[in-house]
Amino acid sequence: MKKKIVILPGDGIGKEVTACGKKVLEQVAECFGHQFVFDYATIGHEAIEATGSPLPDTSLEKMKNCDAILFGAVGHPKYDNDPSAKVRPEQGLLKMRKELGLYANLRPIKLFDELLEASSIKPEILKGADILFFRELTGDVYFGERGRKDEGKTAYDTMIYSRYEVERIAHKAFKAALTRGKKVTSVDKANVLESSRLWREVVQDVARQYPDVEVEHMFVDAAAMKLIQNPRGFDVVVTGNLFGDILTDEASQIAGSMGMLASASIGDTVGLYEPIHGSAHDITGKGIANPLASILSAALLLDISFGLKEESEAVIKAVEKTLREGYRTRDIADANTAHEKILGTEVMGNVVCNNARMLVNCQVAV
Repeated sequence: MKKKIVILPGDGIGKEVTACGKKVLEQVAECFGHQFVFDYATIGHEAIEATGSPLPDTSLEKMKNCDAILFGAVGHPKYDNDPSAKVRPEQGLLKMRKELGLYANLRPIKLFDELLEASSIKPEILKGADILFFRELTGDVYFGERGRKDEGKTAYDTMIYSRYEVERIAHKAFKAALTRGKKVTSVDKANVLESSRLWREVVQDVARQYPDVEVEHMFVDAAAMKLIQNPRGFDVVVTGNLFGDILTDEASQIAGSMGMLASASIGDTVGLYEPIHGSAHDITGKGIANPLASILSAALLLDISFGLKEESEAVIKAVEKTLREGYRTRDIADANTAHEKILGTEVMGNVVCNNARMLVNCQVAV
């Protein structure tokens, strides 16, 4: 198989972790006889500094003409500390999602047994949790009308959804549930918000087309509580852009660290794969970032965009083997982790590559 992959490192630790994700993809290509051609593009703060735009046209063109994208993160403290900045790294991210039609964000929340003690939640509550989030990506307050009035003293952001936006994400969630536990939880705030009432109406309509799937509706505040109280009670969760952003970050604690969670942003064309963490400038350049979320994002890329399930499973098993052998990055290490088993970003990536090679009996060295 020959495929073109755009590497979009972005800002901060994005560069460090995507380097590991790319290395794993290269290892898979060599061991399984595929040809992956890589190209690079810029986005975010780095792109602003170079071109004045958070998403240059040249980057967008590359992404429109590839088979999949492995993305890092965007963001910089310069903009966090200046709310008045007119051009911001995150604008590039939102534009990319809109231009590429990436309306569905898939975030698998699955805990590796080896990391049961890494979470602040009791192991007996966590064990066996396996949740797949579908977060709508191109609507909601992130894309609604916004502005200021009253001489800048009042600000507003409009939460807005159209029926077709809810329908298409709901269909993806229900189809996924058919291959899993056949249960969908739709999260909204229909007791207060009109946009949520439309959301619930549409999900109910879509649910009638999937009679084998159980559907429940839950207010977002109740869902936030139950994610911690009983995460095993969820199978597939579908929700809007804002609620999904918050809930999936909360759910990262089920996996022990945001550094463990991969995600896929898909639509009807190219797919984009990224760790859910941000640019983390406080640890940028220190070589201590956890690359496993980027590596697991590469596994999602192989499965969803390329249909290479065996190759994807080999990467996941390599991560499991690495954790079983006791290797950790600092964010998932605990008091029982041997000092020599706490690895930096690049070395952790190399260990996963070596384990992947061993698991498929591949003779190609890293």
